[in-house]
Amino acid sequence: MKTLKNQTLIYDNECPMCNLYSKGFIKCGMLDEGGREAFTEISMRNKILIDFNRAKNEIALVDHNKNEVVYGLDSLLVIIGNSFPLLAKIARTGPFYWFFQKLYSFVSYNRKQIIPSSKDYTEQSCVPDFNLKYRIAYISFVVIFSAYILSEFSLKLDFNLERNFLREFAVCLGQIVWQSLFLKSYLKDKIWDYLGNMMTVSLIGTLLLIPALMTDFHPVFYLIYFGAVVLVMFLEHMRRCRILKLNLIPTISWILFRIIALMIIILTNIKI
Repeated sequence: MKTLKNQTLIYDNECPMCNLYSKGFIKCGMLDEGGREAFTEISMRNKILIDFNRAKNEIALVDHNKNEVVYGLDSLLVIIGNSFPLLAKIARTGPFYWFFQKLYSFVSYNRKQIIPSSKDYTEQSCVPDFNLKYRIAYISFVVIFSAYILSEFSLKLDFNLERNFLREFAVCLGQIVWQSLFLKSYLKDKIWDYLGNMMTVSLIGTLLLIPALMTDFHPVFYLIYFGAVVLVMFLEHMRRCRILKLNLIPTISWILFRIIALMIIILTNIKI
C-alpha cells in the first residue's frame, strides 16, 4: 500500500462504521499513524480549515500541504486512489460516481439509525442533518428486502403458507403505519429517528433469516428458529429505545402488531 502522508481524515468517532474503516486505512498503511482525527476532538488547526457542518454529513480529508479539504466520497477516493489509482479513476466516471455518491449519502444520512451511539449528542457531536429523502429511501429498501426474504421463509413454516411478496410487503408497511399512528403524539420529534431504528431491527431480523433459507429441516426447526430471531429483534428494539430515551410503549406496540399480523396470516391460511 502507498501511504497518503500529511493528510488527516476527520472521522465520526461515535460511529462504529466510521471508526472501523478509518482505522482500517491506517492499519493497512493507506494513511500514516496520525492520519485520522476524531471529530469531537478536532484540533484548532483542522477546525479552521473545514466546513464544520458539512463535515457532519460528509467525512472531511484535510490536505496540510495545500491547506485544502475534500469531503464525502471524494475524500475516500483520494485515499483509495493513492494506492489504487485505476480503481479511483473508474469510480470517478459518470454513472459509477453518481451511484457511489448516492450510496455514500444513503449510508451517511442514516448511519445513526443503522448503528446508533449510546452517547448523548451535543453541538460538537458528528450527527448528520436529517434528510427526508434518504430516510424514506432507507425505510423503503428495508421494507422491500424484508418482504422478499419473509415471503421466501414462509414456505419453511408448516402453516400452509405460499410465497406471497405482497402479503409480507403489506405487513412490513403496516408496521410503519401502525407505529406512526399510535405513537406520533408520544414520539413527537423523534418519530423519524425511531422509524429508522425500527427498520434496522427489521433488517437485522431479515439478515438472520437468510441462512435458514439455505437449509432443509423439519418445519418445527424453522418455527423455533423464527422465534429465536423474533427474540433477538425484541431485545434489540428495547436496546434502541433505551438509546433514544423512550420507555416500553414503542416496544409493546411493536410486538402487539407482530402478534396480530402473524395470527391473521395463520388464521386466514388454515385449511378446514
